[in-house]
Amino acid sequence: MADKALFYAVSILMTISLIMTYSLSVFTVHYYGYGDFHFFLRQLFATIIGILIMFGLSWLEPEHWFVRIGLGLFFVSLVAMILMPFLPSSLVNAVLGAKRWIRIGSFSLAPVEFFKVGFIFFISWSFARKVIQHGVVSLWKEFIILLPYFLLFALAVVLIAIFQKDLGQVIVLASTILFLTLMAGRSVKFFVTSVFLGIIGIVVLVLIAPHRMYRIKTWWSTVQDHFLSFFPADMVANLRVPEVSEPYQISNSLNAIYNGGWFGQGLGNGQFKLGYLSEVHTDFILSGLSEELGFITLAFVVALLTFITFRLFQIAARLKEPTYYLFTIGIGLLIFFAFVVNSYGIAGITPIKGIAVPFLSYGGSQILANSIAIGMVLMVSKRIED
Repeated sequence: MADKALFYAVSILMTISLIMTYSLSVFTVHYYGYGDFHFFLRQLFATIIGILIMFGLSWLEPEHWFVRIGLGLFFVSLVAMILMPFLPSSLVNAVLGAKRWIRIGSFSLAPVEFFKVGFIFFISWSFARKVIQHGVVSLWKEFIILLPYFLLFALAVVLIAIFQKDLGQVIVLASTILFLTLMAGRSVKFFVTSVFLGIIGIVVLVLIAPHRMYRIKTWWSTVQDHFLSFFPADMVANLRVPEVSEPYQISNSLNAIYNGGWFGQGLGNGQFKLGYLSEVHTDFILSGLSEELGFITLAFVVALLTFITFRLFQIAARLKEPTYYLFTIGIGLLIFFAFVVNSYGIAGITPIKGIAVPFLSYGGSQILANSIAIGMVLMVSKRIED
């Protein structure tokens, strides 16, 4: 039998998403002249389809369907990612010159959300066939073994970080894959070396993109007073940057959380959603939720996400088939890192990266893609060996 606790936890989180989408989108719907239920109805549609996907996939036999669905998802999303930069504007939505959404009628889908799940499947499937079988080898040999995966990931970096200008998704995906190498039996030395190379790669991607440098300067100008208080006075002048325009997103996010207190201002009574936080029902949903429903509800949401993540790890630990094991761990890591990147951003610990909170932020693509991922895990959870 498929894991019911995982199914119910995800469904509860998506239900909370529906409530907060309706409450937090009030300013956006009036600013753009949408109907009051514009975002709610779209999120409701995605949630219903997502729950049906999870339920439907949970009934399938993994021996016949798991690899077919995984490979299909990977190749279809990969082709979509490759074609998107060349599609006309009538078919794709562009933001700051980056084409990220494909229009399907009145809806838009972000292929990158499906690509992440498909990519994790492909890595897990291929690792189980090509990587796990190698025992203890030299560091150089490990890099040779994993060279094809480095090249494949380099393609993903080009498609996501360069064409779509979305470094945050690359960081989440890279973090997940690096930990999967450990799960596949690669050495800690290889992991540490890869992390070092990854940091160099991120620095290069930041330096070659003015909008990323601007975002870091915006973040630093907001938090520098706190951090610079720990530095000697003669170093402060060299590290301080002048304030840049619009440095208040992080401050408003923290103020919204503080304003909520323990029990919140009440559903619908938030003030910072009224234009002080852009797209509060998406990237800043944790801040908006905290202001209206308080720290208690925020803690409940964090507990739900923690339960989902650890439930995935528990399921993985009891699976004997390597592909099932690696994929389930990979999905748990994908959810965990997405939550960490988002929560660290709204708390001012790191620059804001525009990563959705899985199952909670508004967005049909992440709801549907993550529902497919959970559905595939539910499918293989029937093969748990006690």
